[in-house]
Amino acid sequence: MNLYASGEDYLEAILVLYKKFGSVRSVDIARHMEVSKPSVCHAVNILKEGFLTIDENHFLYLTSQGKVVAEKIYERHRFFTEELRSEERRVGKE
Repeated sequence: MNLYASGEDYLEAILVLYKKFGSVRSVDIARHMEVSKPSVCHAVNILKEGFLTIDENHFLYLTSQGKVVAEKIYERHRFFTEELRSEERRVGKE
């Protein structure tokens, strides 16, 4: 399955929210990402094909494949965020 940037963003949001709160529902993602609930529903339906599962109470869980991808995206974003901060500090000193 091809995973686009928006799908990566959803996986990363699920990872972040799960680490922060211990559980994730679609409404949590909508609030976190500032998108509509129908947008989340559409993304979730696509990502259910290998990247996440939903239980009977509508909580979302990353599959092992989904967690690997989400962790990779999260670390990449953290790396670039830190690089930008370092550059801002360097430029600020000049």
